[in-house]
Amino acid sequence: MEKKSGILIHPTSFPGKYGCGDLGEGAYKIIDILKQSGQKILQILPLGPTGFGDSPYQSFSASAGTPYIISFDKLIEDGLLTTEDLADYPDFSKDKVDYYGIYINNFKILRKAFAHFQKIKTKPDSYKEFCKDNKQWLDDYALFMSIKDSKNGASWDMWEDELRLRTDLKSVSKEILIDADFYKFIQWKFSEQWLAFKKYANDNDIEIVGDVPIFVSYDSSDVWANQELFHLDSAGKPTLVAGVPPDYFSATGQLWGNPHYKWDIMQKNGFKWWVTRFENTLKLVDCIRVDHFRGFEAYWEVKSSEKTAMNGKWVKAPGVALFNKLKEVFGSHLSEDVIAEDLGIITKEVNELKDRYNFPGMKIFEFAPFGEGTFTDENNNVLQNHLHAYRPENYPYNCVAYPGTHDNNTILGWFDSLTDKEKTDVLAYLKTTKRSDVNIKIIEKLMKSNAKWVVYMMQDVLCLPAESRMNTPGTCGIHNWSWRITYTMLEDMKNYFKTLKTMTADGGRA
Repeated sequence: MEKKSGILIHPTSFPGKYGCGDLGEGAYKIIDILKQSGQKILQILPLGPTGFGDSPYQSFSASAGTPYIISFDKLIEDGLLTTEDLADYPDFSKDKVDYYGIYINNFKILRKAFAHFQKIKTKPDSYKEFCKDNKQWLDDYALFMSIKDSKNGASWDMWEDELRLRTDLKSVSKEILIDADFYKFIQWKFSEQWLAFKKYANDNDIEIVGDVPIFVSYDSSDVWANQELFHLDSAGKPTLVAGVPPDYFSATGQLWGNPHYKWDIMQKNGFKWWVTRFENTLKLVDCIRVDHFRGFEAYWEVKSSEKTAMNGKWVKAPGVALFNKLKEVFGSHLSEDVIAEDLGIITKEVNELKDRYNFPGMKIFEFAPFGEGTFTDENNNVLQNHLHAYRPENYPYNCVAYPGTHDNNTILGWFDSLTDKEKTDVLAYLKTTKRSDVNIKIIEKLMKSNAKWVVYMMQDVLCLPAESRMNTPGTCGIHNWSWRITYTMLEDMKNYFKTLKTMTADGGRA
């Protein structure tokens, strides 16, 4: 049984000289470092184009790629940009992504590249083939974005009836159609650059683990172009939306607002939309982490008129029928293509669905208790057995283990947030008395666990504090999703990667 380990870092966090991590030299440097330190997995977040809040989990498309990580240097190599085109590009911070700044400036640069492309009389065969092969989602996405631009970014439910309800798409102007070609162009370049990067990773024996959120954003081409597949009223407004019920973390639950699927219609048409979504994603990555897996067994349904998630209800989902169809399409190796995000209080039925297809679940070290005694929730329900499953000595083989994910604090940030007693318990568990040992000891524990795969946030490999965390759930601010690693950090922290290589070998994962 081969065990592996790897690093979680999103492409926007790659090092580079522009305002955001991209698919240029810095991306390839990351692969080189992973290989040198004995890692075999690169895990990323969803790759879709982001909007308000900058969350990769709220994208304008489930199939498109974010324009922000297209490498300008590679566009120069392609003859689609010149160094003069970049002369006025701002000197952004190298350790944070300024999303508003790159939204304003990167699209200006990409439109310059498109202007150069338009002058080419005979378009490359690769461009024509890309547009043909991806027509099923690309045409709708490109038109959606170009109309959105013409409406100053307004959500599609605010468009005129003929556009909102797609009753007269022929009425769009010539300018909008040309702009749609721009969006096809940047998706072609994204795909070209990403697939070259993926090949480099695979050639160096590194698998890429992607991420598929179970729900899609309401303001997306997916909902706009497939309104019959979602719970919407005659005007296109959501009637039933997603969330989670009240729990230990929130007395009113979480109201996400994503429109729910009409699963009955999806099932009748053979889950065509889901098959296409998996096909598109598996072109870009080697394995998919499915976010909120429990929603495929049963989901929390809330009327869109509600202000909180309190008054929702659980509704059964056709998870078995869906995954049977995906297994029919992708074969018996589907179990190797999917990681089930099964965090939180998971029911027996959810575990049965996961185990039916042999999908590995997830284990998070930061969720585990380390003191003595019984642990309960606010209703005095005993949580000890459930939470102790997050301790490394209890990990099954078929799981992916993490100190924390993109939604958690860094290891040091987490440790510093504990009470004095909790810190004492953690240090005793790790058999050390020093805060400075915590990172290494936890990574070592996970490396030596029975888990099939172990994945670490790049921030934790480098022993970084709370200020470097990727996201704080329930908040929307400039610090979320913005962390970047710099070339200087990679150079200054070489010893951390040497230590990681040693622990990887000692853990039998080299």
